[in-house]
Amino acid sequence: MNYQNPIIKGFNPDPSICRVGEDFYLVTSTFEFFPGVPIYHSKNLVNWELINHCLSSESQLNLKDCRCSGGIYAPTIRYYDGIFYMVTTNITDKGNFFVYTDDIYGKWSEPIWVDQGGIDPSLLFDDGKVYFTSTGSDANGKACICICEINPQTGEKLTPTTLLNYGCGGRFCEAPHLYKIGKYYYLMIAEGGTEFGHMVTMQRSSSPYGPFEPCPYNPILSHRNYGNSPIQATGHADIVEDEKSNWWLVCLGIRPLKQAMLHNLGRETFLAPIHWDNNGWPIVGEGGTIELAMNGPLPGTPEPVCFDFKDNFQTQSLNLEWNYVRNPDLSLYQTGNGLSLTASSETLNDNQPTFIGIRQKEFHMEAETEITLSKGIGLGGITAFYTRFYHYDLFLETDDNSSYLVLRSTVHGFTAEVKRISLPYTRTVKLKIMTGPEKYSFYYEHENIWIDIGHAATAGLCTEANMHMTFTGTYIGLFAEEKTSHYSYFSLKEIKSN
Repeated sequence: MNYQNPIIKGFNPDPSICRVGEDFYLVTSTFEFFPGVPIYHSKNLVNWELINHCLSSESQLNLKDCRCSGGIYAPTIRYYDGIFYMVTTNITDKGNFFVYTDDIYGKWSEPIWVDQGGIDPSLLFDDGKVYFTSTGSDANGKACICICEINPQTGEKLTPTTLLNYGCGGRFCEAPHLYKIGKYYYLMIAEGGTEFGHMVTMQRSSSPYGPFEPCPYNPILSHRNYGNSPIQATGHADIVEDEKSNWWLVCLGIRPLKQAMLHNLGRETFLAPIHWDNNGWPIVGEGGTIELAMNGPLPGTPEPVCFDFKDNFQTQSLNLEWNYVRNPDLSLYQTGNGLSLTASSETLNDNQPTFIGIRQKEFHMEAETEITLSKGIGLGGITAFYTRFYHYDLFLETDDNSSYLVLRSTVHGFTAEVKRISLPYTRTVKLKIMTGPEKYSFYYEHENIWIDIGHAATAGLCTEANMHMTFTGTYIGLFAEEKTSHYSYFSLKEIKSN
């Protein structure tokens, strides 16, 4: 059957997948965004629904002092004996930990910390033992893959940490997943860094402790030499077997802007079929590459995908699609009759602004809202937000006598007003953002006509243009910086190109 990549669009990196019967569950990284580690569900591997988050309370996820692209790295989800386990790293807190639940739609446990350092942890349940692998470093600081056995109830290490190996020759060996398939233990890792040299390699051994033999097809997945592909930086993968004994790989990748090797949507989740050769080695996709349009023996028929989203904020809790930046003060967010955002002392340039955002999932999208400001001096609006150092904001600013619309740009941490216009006195206005691969365009409504107020370059929200190493993607969101801003609705829809 034919299907389209990516299977989960927008900022959804480091995918990990497991199967329970005919149901597939997938998690991705969230870094400084809250709640942490979204859980997606599918029956056909192509249509995915966001059903929950693994980390939904501050006691599970401390992000208060989190730098941009700190926080939660590379989760792994596994299912064993009626229990779901999600293991990950909070590099801002105490390191590696796992949480668990017997109800994937419900609340997950409090963190159980594991005394093995590094990042990108994974679990293998095998023959009464639980193997914990992670990316670490040796005595000289060189990246390596480490393993120990743990107690899955307490996180206690049952064996000393052992260095498995240094990968298959690429730099930054990371993201280890250990599998028991047939008579072999397969060790899959990412190498080459998570940029344009990214790749996936495979090894196997008759013992979980090695020594490991490298796959003759390594790297089993990489676009490092596939320069004309609309997909780049493929890597950080996980594999799963469906009920019909077909194997699949999920991985991250990026869709660069056509004009340059830049990306603003974040690292997304892609799918590829796996075939095993006669010697038991995996062949991924089209001989180690993937495409936007692919074919494979899916476990169910794909359905058309729609990314349109609208929220009138009529329920007492926010839709699962909304994210905050770091741990929010929930008393500042009121919903049920529209959305009211109350400003704190922090702005979008600080660590914990009053902000909620939706992942931008396509290059061409249209976001719209209607804002009403409370009495007195107020400021609130709509934003295209990458990090506190990179965002474009259109907002209404008022006092008791005057109203202004302001387009503001923050790039490399420097903020400037792009344009300020005076309006006939009002506290209510409709605002719009049109996204595109070259520019973001900003509008307000006046007498039922949308007025263009200005533009900002898409490159300013791209990972490769950042002055810091970042791993996230662009959000479209709402914010308040003075007093209270009230929003009657928010919509975000894809604009189909001709």
